[in-house]
This record gives sequence, structure tokens and C-alpha cells, in this order.
Amino acid sequence: MAQQDHRKPLDVAIIGGGIGGLVTALALHAAGIRCTVFESVSALRPLGVGINLLPHSVRVLAALGLQPQLAATAIETAALAFYNRHGQLIWSEPRGIAAGYAYPQFSIHRGDLQMLLLAAVRERMGEAAVLTGHALERFVDEGDGDADAIRLHFVDPQGAPREVVRARAVIAADGIHSVVRRHFHPDEGAPRFSGRLLWRGTCEGLPFLDGRTMIQAGHANQKFVCYPISRKLADAGRARINWIAELSVAHDTPPRQDWSRRVDASIFREPFAGWRFDWLDVPALIDATDAIYEYPMADRDPLGRWTHGRITLLGDSAHPMYPIGSNGASQAILDAEAMASALVETGFARNGANGGTSGGASGDRHPAEGFARYEAMRREATGQIVLGNRAGGPDQVMQIAEERAPGGFAHIHEVIPLAELEAISARYKQLAGFSREQVNRPPTR
Repeated sequence: MAQQDHRKPLDVAIIGGGIGGLVTALALHAAGIRCTVFESVSALRPLGVGINLLPHSVRVLAALGLQPQLAATAIETAALAFYNRHGQLIWSEPRGIAAGYAYPQFSIHRGDLQMLLLAAVRERMGEAAVLTGHALERFVDEGDGDADAIRLHFVDPQGAPREVVRARAVIAADGIHSVVRRHFHPDEGAPRFSGRLLWRGTCEGLPFLDGRTMIQAGHANQKFVCYPISRKLADAGRARINWIAELSVAHDTPPRQDWSRRVDASIFREPFAGWRFDWLDVPALIDATDAIYEYPMADRDPLGRWTHGRITLLGDSAHPMYPIGSNGASQAILDAEAMASALVETGFARNGANGGTSGGASGDRHPAEGFARYEAMRREATGQIVLGNRAGGPDQVMQIAEERAPGGFAHIHEVIPLAELEAISARYKQLAGFSREQVNRPPTR
């Protein structure tokens, strides 16, 4: 397609059609701010594995009218339990509604969630609200004046130039390998590798424990996580089980093209061969899985700045974090809520009309003030979670048990006092913004 300049700029261009980008589109639309999502792949498909949505993010999705669809698809998680490598229980706590939250915790296939969000965006905002096959190649800021905009240069999946798009505001939700972040931080280099690899997959089987529990077993150098993610199968007495096997390795970060690559179980299965507990058979889950994918466990250092004029970062482009504490997707969803609120409060959405791509109106205000407010709400908070996850987050109870009782224990409270376990859990909830008091607090007016 020949390049052309759109004379009238878009109000907001969102770069990336993942969870963060799509929820941001829905939140901006609800706030009366017109936006368009640009996604690099030629077609969005239900790819990936399981993720968790914590109650504070479900609160945001419920306000967007999506809780019934989530409840029909996902498992409403009732408990989180930590075990040692011998299968002995270290700590268990109720989750979501079972823990007294006003909103549930959901375990769901990432692809199902993305398709649910995509359908909502297109239904509410029109098919043209999400443009696939648009990979951001580069961008140019036309200046800081109120009449200026960002010029976005896109290419198709084969690298051929597409149209040049102008936007009054740009939100980069383009992930840990963000083009926008790299533009402003060209010397940052590759993501920071933890020294641990994750192998992930899903398989069908019988429910374990109560059929609504997320479990983690092991310690810092060897861990197994699994939880059910399908309401439909649960209603039929079966389970779609999402699992993650994690091991420390002695090599550098895999190159970008090797992230999320399909592998054979033989490269990691042996260390888990003896993990057959009376409540879960780990090797059997691995063997029952057709497609297994390898991911490096990586993050990036917190930034001192997200916003540059008319452009800012959101989700994994802003604060990629280790998948500890079930917080990655949830924090991107909280970003989206804060973004919409900040832009409205600073006058970017002048009329507050029901906007989207085909209606409503945004004000003439430069977005920088709104972006600054959004960043003030989110940058420091997410940076603390990044660092907290590096320290082990709530998973540290497994490492403590391993260090103090590597051969197992007769009673966990002889190894880790109950008060210590409770304090670790409470600290992380407070850090990540999902203590019961934070989630159930009435909204401010």
C-alpha cells in the first residue's frame, strides 16, 4: 500500500492489540475518547496459555461490563496453595469471593481473554477500531504545539510500508520488546534474564484438589505451577489444566526469535520425574500435553520516565515483570483504568461523549498533562512490584521452606511460624494493590 498522510490526526493511537491495548481501548471508549488499536500480526488468534486475573483487575473489567463473559469462560479461583518439592503443604489461602473480595479471581486461557476483549472492542467501536497487520516501524514527533501530532510509520508483516498515521496522543502497549521504549532508551539492551526458563502447556485431565485451586510447588531453582482454566470442562467434570515448569539454567537470555518456541518435554522433564504426589501427578500432566512452549523468565529495570510529549508507555512496554504473584496482565488492566481516568480529569476528553472510532469528541488539550497524571499513579507502584517479584513475591515461602527444611517437615509451623506466612502474603497483596481493603474500598467521587 502506498504511503499517505492522514490530514486529520487520530485522537489516540494504541500500539499493540494485546490485553493491555484492548482494555485501554475499551476504557477510553467508555470515557468518550476516540482511539484506534494498531496490531502487528496479520490476524489475532487465541494463542498462549493460562493467566490469572486478580480481583483488582476484575473490578476494572466488571466496570466495563465484561464480568458475565469472564464467568462463562474462566474458572473462578477459590484458593492458592504452596507446597514443597515433596508435596507437603506450606501455605494455603482463599482467593477472590472465597476470601471476602467483592470481585472474583479468574483463571483463564490468555487467548480466550484476548478474543473476548477483541470482540467487545469491535462490537462497541466498530471493525476498524483494531487494524491488524500494522507493525510500528518508527515515529516522528511533529512538535509540542497544540496543533501538532505524532507521525506513525507502519509496515505490514512482510516489511512493506503501510500508510503514515498521525495521532494527537500515542499509547505504546507493544510489550517487553517495545519499539517505542527502544526509541527512547536505545542503550537499554535485551530484557534482564533471571537465569530461569519456563516451560508452559495445557492439557485436559481430571480435576485436582477442589477443582478451583491454583498450586505452586518447589523452590526458587525448581518450581511447578498449575491451575484449571476452563469453565466449560469443569461443568462436564473435567479440567483444562494450565501448567508451568520452571528451572534455573546456566546460560544467557535466549535471542528474541527463540522466545515462546515450541520444544520437546525431554529437555526439562527429568528433574520433575519423581514429583508424583497423592494429590497431583506432575509427570503425567507433562506427558499429556501436546504443545509445550519455552519462555525465558525476564523483566526490565524500572524506568524513571514513561512519557515523552504526546507518547507514553503502558503494560509490558512500561513495566515488564516476572510472572510471580499473577500480576502481569492485572497490572496492564490497572494501567488502562488509570489512563482513561487521567485523560478525562485533565480535559483531554472535553465532552465525555460516547466516543470510539465513530462518534464523540475529545478536547483540544495536549495529552501530556493526562499522561503525567497517569504516570504519577502507576510508574512508582509498578516499579515496586517489578523489584518485589525479583525478591520472590509471595512465592518466597517455598524457598524459605526449602532452606529451613530441605528434607521436608512434620509440621510447617515448626519451620515457618504462621505469623511469618501471613505477613508475607499480606505484604505482597499490599504492594500489588489487591489487599481486600484496597479492592473493596468504595470508589472515590
